[in-house]
Amino acid sequence: MKLEEYLQELNKVLLLRPEQERMLWESFKQEQNEDSRRLLIESYQPLVFKNAWPFRHLDNIMDVIQEGTVGLIEAVENYDFQRGIAFSLFATHRIRGRMLNFLKKEGNTESVCIDGWQNHNEGLPLGELIADMSAPVAEQAETNELVGQLRNAMERLPQKERLVLERVYLKSEEIKDVAEFLHVSTAHIYRLQKSGIRRVRGMLSKFMQYW
Repeated sequence: MKLEEYLQELNKVLLLRPEQERMLWESFKQEQNEDSRRLLIESYQPLVFKNAWPFRHLDNIMDVIQEGTVGLIEAVENYDFQRGIAFSLFATHRIRGRMLNFLKKEGNTESVCIDGWQNHNEGLPLGELIADMSAPVAEQAETNELVGQLRNAMERLPQKERLVLERVYLKSEEIKDVAEFLHVSTAHIYRLQKSGIRRVRGMLSKFMQYW
């Protein structure tokens, strides 16, 4: 599965109401109901996406997401819903730990520092487009809304700007390759990239005040 397909599937995730989630935890933990376990894992997949976002420039981003999903599954298996700790906070440590361990094993030593990561193409933190990923994890509803807002903003961009951002950020293509595809100079790609980011920031500015 490619990152674009993953995002499309992520948009289909439905937010659980507190009482629904409580019933699922009781069903899984007390009755070992596998359907409840599966629904809990699916419902919290946006949490994996949020933690994987700083690394989405890597060629193996889907492997990073897969490792994060393993961490999510481990968290579901070990979570005690009766202790009153939010599952999102409990799970984040395992999700991030899995991702960072995988990146270290793969030799991505420069990518394991989330706070210090910056877009290698123009030195701008891509996180400014959406949210500070080093901040405490928000609820899955916020993540779903963020994904939708970002996709809507991308769709409203001029065609060439949208194409450049999609290829550079979602498909992790090199600037020179995108330039060759569009038959333009790399300098022109940088201008389209910068213009596209500025437009996206503008469209998301009001939304991000509440993030």
